[in-house]
Amino acid sequence: MESLKEIFRIGNGPSSSHTMGPKHAAELFLERIKETEHDHLRVTLYGSLAATGRGHLTDKAILSVLTPFCDTEIVWHPDITLPYHPNGVMFEALDKKDTLLYKWTAYSVGGGALYWEGKEEKAKEHVYEMSKISDIKEWGYSEGRTFWEYVDLCEGPEIWEHLDHVWRVMSNAIQRGLNTEGVLPGELKVARKATKYFVKADSYVGGLASRAKIYAYALATAEENASGGLVATAPTCGSCGVLPAVIYHLQQSRNFSRERILHALATAGLFANVVKSNASISGAEVGCQGEVGVACAMAAAAANQMFGGTLNQIEYAAEMGLEHHLGLTCDPMCGLVQIPCIERNAVASARAFDVNFYSMLSDGIHRVSFDRVVEVMKETGHDIPSLYRETSEGGLAKFAK
Repeated sequence: MESLKEIFRIGNGPSSSHTMGPKHAAELFLERIKETEHDHLRVTLYGSLAATGRGHLTDKAILSVLTPFCDTEIVWHPDITLPYHPNGVMFEALDKKDTLLYKWTAYSVGGGALYWEGKEEKAKEHVYEMSKISDIKEWGYSEGRTFWEYVDLCEGPEIWEHLDHVWRVMSNAIQRGLNTEGVLPGELKVARKATKYFVKADSYVGGLASRAKIYAYALATAEENASGGLVATAPTCGSCGVLPAVIYHLQQSRNFSRERILHALATAGLFANVVKSNASISGAEVGCQGEVGVACAMAAAAANQMFGGTLNQIEYAAEMGLEHHLGLTCDPMCGLVQIPCIERNAVASARAFDVNFYSMLSDGIHRVSFDRVVEVMKETGHDIPSLYRETSEGGLAKFAK
């Protein structure tokens, strides 16, 4: 498995796979053609990138990089899916006679990560020797250690500086979201709700107030993402509100130390990394179970870690968080990361808190392993028809047309 830096990326929303990934691909393409005597560029979007690219600002992200240097045309092919991944993008450099000088195809595979032919021949750094939770858990029990300590062992001390930066970005996004009102960009005209939910939380007591604040924190980040604000993927932009909401709530309500928060982030990232390595975190590939479902598992594992759960209890919490999102489709209305995405972040945050508590009440022994749920999620995702995998052709999305 690669570094957790590949899970927790910093960038502007609304989509890690449709905005952050394509923008970075455009930057890499510029590097490749800097010695080419080209006149203009052509960028062709395929599959899911083309189907929901306008709502996700894919074209604007790419053009923001390329047009300052050269005239660029965007071509849309939602009806064509390239073999490797649904999020394919082809870049072409052409001369004045429209003769092709250079061509490069990349794939935005989720969470802002990219793949292209020949990439595996480059130095792809594998930081973690083990890529299954069962193996890591066995190591932990034999060595008397827990999940975040495996991250520390494999990554070294530099990972804590990165996670500290990630937490600052997460916290700032929540605070901005709680203090911003108005309407989100796009044709749906969705009003921001985080501020109202946060204010209304004081009208309740006990568990209801706690839940209302979790909702508010998740909405704050998800709304910031939908407006193109700076967020941290967890594991994607579309699901970036779940993990921060749970950890921020625990920080505010229980005054957990910075160190304990970073340990929780490391644990959460490790579980997401296992999913990314053995299945997918791309909505276009496996549906929203790979985004919000994985985010719920991350948040559940993080909360359980903060409350001092055992290895079995932490795994159990994460397993339930993902298991109970199996089959969740990705069907954004108008291709925007707003309906049902924002609401799903809030609901998944509360569910993460619930399964954490359920696990803490248990002895941690459970029949279904996290690794098995990851396998099932992958199988389920591939069985879901493409119209339910970030193409806006089915489900809730079709009612917006």
